[in-house]
Amino acid sequence: MITRYARLFSFMISLVTLVSMNTTLTAQSTNQAPEWWFGGALGINFNYYGGEVHQLNGSTPSLISMPKGAGKGLYLAPVIEYRPDPVWGGMLHLGFDSRSGSFDDVISGGATGSLSTTLNYLSLEPSLRITPFSNPVYFFAGPRIGLNVSKSFAYKETGKADVNDDWSGVRGAALGAQIGVGYDIPIVRSAGASQIDLSPFLAVHFGQGPRSEESWSLSSVRFGVALKVGSSAAAREKFESEVRFSVKAPKLIPIERRIRETFPFRNYVFFDEGTDAIPNRYIALTKQQAAEFKEEQFLHPEPKDLTGRSRRQMTTYHNLLNILGDRMRRQPDASVTLIGSSDQGVARGKAYAETVKRYLVDVFDIAEQRIGVEGRDKPSIPSVQPGGTRELELVRPEDRRVEITSTVAGLLEPVQIVSLQEDPLDSDVLFTVSGAEEKFASWSAEVADESGAVNRFGPFTREQERISGRSILGNAIKGQYTIAMIGQTKDGQTVRKEETVRLVRSDQPDEELGLRFSIIFEFDQSKTVATYERFLTGTVAPLIPEGASVIIHGHTDIVGEESHNLKLSRDRALETMNVIQQALAKAGKRRVKFDTFGFGEDIRRAPFDNALPEERFYNRTVIIDIVPE
Repeated sequence: MITRYARLFSFMISLVTLVSMNTTLTAQSTNQAPEWWFGGALGINFNYYGGEVHQLNGSTPSLISMPKGAGKGLYLAPVIEYRPDPVWGGMLHLGFDSRSGSFDDVISGGATGSLSTTLNYLSLEPSLRITPFSNPVYFFAGPRIGLNVSKSFAYKETGKADVNDDWSGVRGAALGAQIGVGYDIPIVRSAGASQIDLSPFLAVHFGQGPRSEESWSLSSVRFGVALKVGSSAAAREKFESEVRFSVKAPKLIPIERRIRETFPFRNYVFFDEGTDAIPNRYIALTKQQAAEFKEEQFLHPEPKDLTGRSRRQMTTYHNLLNILGDRMRRQPDASVTLIGSSDQGVARGKAYAETVKRYLVDVFDIAEQRIGVEGRDKPSIPSVQPGGTRELELVRPEDRRVEITSTVAGLLEPVQIVSLQEDPLDSDVLFTVSGAEEKFASWSAEVADESGAVNRFGPFTREQERISGRSILGNAIKGQYTIAMIGQTKDGQTVRKEETVRLVRSDQPDEELGLRFSIIFEFDQSKTVATYERFLTGTVAPLIPEGASVIIHGHTDIVGEESHNLKLSRDRALETMNVIQQALAKAGKRRVKFDTFGFGEDIRRAPFDNALPEERFYNRTVIIDIVPE
């Protein structure tokens, strides 16, 4: 029996070792594991007796020799572990250890003998702990010192009185050895006061002769589980040392900037459900007003019309048909095709296109033969994806539209506008908390001025956040600020880091115009930044002067998962930066600074609302701001 369990244990060790080696060799996890662990272990000893037992004690010799036996016993002990190294460490168990059992009944001379024993120890078990792999399998081995606290037996033999007494010759201290394997299952892993592991284990104990006389041998296989709580001091210090908090502030915070923006010509007209009429939000002109309409009015607005950049952009878009009509008047040989789409059928889609055509013909005097119309049940790049079931109330209206197409590129080129940008992105104070998404449930920023007044921002969950410099300064022109990052760990603990920064606000708008370009993306995300490579290298990059700052920020609409949208906006912004950087390097421009950021669907930074289809389309964008040195 002992040999069988020894072989079982050997097989389990070999199997665990093989699996671990195939997973990851020798590399250890670099999590913030505490050095000291405290807890308790509970297990069952499967005890196996061998040898020969004949003499019970001086007054009660057994008449029948007892050769072998088995039994079960409880194991209960407090646990201490020391793990100063990811691989090597130590363990100490000290607790109650039962090696009780019964010998097999023996029949001799017509008499049957039965012998059972209650054999209990206070067991001291120091062990070397080895964790050789990156997974949480560990091995342990060491001596076992058992201090005997109970040594009774019960002997029965046919035709004789039962005997209940204590063994003679039982060692007060039994010396043995153990070897085992365990597996740490994390229950709590954090930077807080408690890190908890649940660890099932298997151990084999041998060399435990309980008596100094006769040849009784005792071996045990122990199955158990330990619950261990890690000491937090070292882990917390390591955790806090790995948390990096930094603040990047502009040298001078502009309060506003006039910008010349190249605004994309989104060539879609969206229709409301149940009607063929052009929605009222699109600006409809009379024939007399159309005769006076010029696209240049967006580039040279009256001073009072400069404010509200997003409003000016959407106003420009809602003049889409007027801009198209003006361009077709200037290019009398240019023609367009209007492709109407509706989920109510091809006829309704064509009716949408006919409505747009009628406006251009009646108001701008465009010849009918220059405008072709088509009808479809869905656009060539639909927002409603096959099998899609989520957020249909948002994406369905996007497929009720007329797409304007033309082989004459000039008809659909971007519109140039000038507007006033309040709190431009280069006025932001950038907060970076390394690993925030992994380490914290959330974090906040407390900004204290020189008088002690505190302004609070957050809570945040992302690694980077931007806060407007003007929102920190308030009415002040300049100031020295102590900024504290207060992180809440996932188990409710608090980590605090501080930085000091000086802010100065410009009291005058920049004299030189900034430049802004936008790239917009289709809903299905099939159009990547590579589609715009010629535009970025041929139009945008040549306008970036040496020493300028280029701020690239990506956005998405609210359709889809927030985490996906955040990653998408970051990736597109980074791809855009890479294309521009390569173009600048070829041109020999080296002193250009980049600030690249992805806002995802963050409504605080979204260029537009998300209520209308056109707003969502324009939010699927990467925006490039060029700020002169």
